[in-house]
Amino acid sequence: MTTITFKVPNISCGHCVHTIQMEVGEMQGVSAVTASNQTKQVEVTFDPPATEDAIVALLAEINYPAVN
Repeated sequence: MTTITFKVPNISCGHCVHTIQMEVGEMQGVSAVTASNQTKQVEVTFDPPATEDAIVALLAEINYPAVN
């Protein structure tokens, strides 16, 4: 099991948090998603078949791109 924290500057409200948690949480292999509009971070715990690249791609697809 892997846990990674992504910086997502586009998180601005509770709706953003809900959308991210719902969309990423539905990805196969993801066991936990925590998003925060205060820290603008998303923490994801996952196992294969989910990958870091797939999570980053999904975040970008739903208009919450992760940055380094």
